[in-house]
Amino acid sequence: MHNEIPALPLNNGNTIPQLGLGVFRVDNAADTKNAVKWALEAGYRHIDTAAYYGNEQWVGAAIRESNVPRDEIFVTSKLWNSVRGYDQTKQAFQTTLDKLGLDYLDMYLIHWPAPGYEESWRALEDLYQAGKIKNIGVSNFQQHHLEHLMEKATVKPVVDQVETHPYFQQTDLHAYLESQGILHEAWSPLGGGQNNAINDAVINEIAAAHGVSAAQVILRWHVQREEVVIPKSTHQDRIEQNRDIFAFGLDEDEMHQIEDLDTGHRVGADPDDEEWLKQSQTYDGPKK
Repeated sequence: MHNEIPALPLNNGNTIPQLGLGVFRVDNAADTKNAVKWALEAGYRHIDTAAYYGNEQWVGAAIRESNVPRDEIFVTSKLWNSVRGYDQTKQAFQTTLDKLGLDYLDMYLIHWPAPGYEESWRALEDLYQAGKIKNIGVSNFQQHHLEHLMEKATVKPVVDQVETHPYFQQTDLHAYLESQGILHEAWSPLGGGQNNAINDAVINEIAAAHGVSAAQVILRWHVQREEVVIPKSTHQDRIEQNRDIFAFGLDEDEMHQIEDLDTGHRVGADPDDEEWLKQSQTYDGPKK
């Protein structure tokens, strides 16, 4: 089994690297730039940021300082909840481009289904048609949000980036996305806090059998579910280790063992919490 990072097909004919680096809660220039630099040196070609993370400018600087051509790097950012409406969305997108120092984005997502996302999606569609964004999608959308969006959308989202890890597997949403040709992209792929799956005994037993880390087993599980995965780290050794997940595989029994760990417990906010969604439109901090 080779160790290349696969490129998964999107529903518009483009592709996306299956593994990327996430930079949520990386809130200073040195850590952000080092993480991106180490990732690119390790062979990553997919970097995921967001306006809300407050680090787009450092991501862009790291990309420019690397020796990797721009057209080889898949860069994603996201529209935060405080921005809604057609003109406001276009302005926010341009601000993101300016901070990144780029001429276009490979992908732009609506970060959460906060009220007013329909008009923002219309702006994304026009930016997509104009070539300023190569791919458009959503994040934290439930099935009913997607069904509502697609009632009037002229461009189908290429991905839905949602919380997914062994303790919160999103099985029903995963099946729906697959049926619609929308890629499932996992944030918090290792879990976090009390849901930190890297300490799970079952996962560590599987890791020992393969001579790899628990994190590698979890990321491999995501990969074999045909998800896009964007683990975050600011440590060079972990960034390199997270990259090294394509030279081994989990068998059917091991996949089932991990499937049995699902508790249905989230790490982050609930996309169906309407009160939180409205409150989030006043936030400017970082929150995934």
